[in-house]
Amino acid sequence: QVQLVESGGGLVQAGGSLRLSCALSGDTFNRFAMAWFRRAPGKERELVAAINWSGINMHYSDSVKGRFTISRYNGKNTVYLEMDNLKPEDSAVYYCAGRLSRVGTLFNDYDYWGQGTQVTVSS
Repeated sequence: QVQLVESGGGLVQAGGSLRLSCALSGDTFNRFAMAWFRRAPGKERELVAAINWSGINMHYSDSVKGRFTISRYNGKNTVYLEMDNLKPEDSAVYYCAGRLSRVGTLFNDYDYWGQGTQVTVSS
């Protein structure tokens, strides 16, 4: 079955950078649109960024636009989230998600989820 495994979270100071990775196994990666969501304590899960199967079309939430970059390398079955100029409000558990269709913006658009990776940004 399809499995998604995230890596790359951690603790960073405000203004710093982190890169998250998510590897998909169990199916053909380039059939999937991929996304990153996050959930902060006491808040709803929200879309951070999404990318279509080819990597040509991307979507970002307004809160991360200009600071985060989503990309994918189909040859490695991996999607990335490069996070720059991190802020304390970016602290959350970040989840990788996939769907066998075009890009979606809602969490229930996605059928497959990773276990999550914690990102903590200190002020």
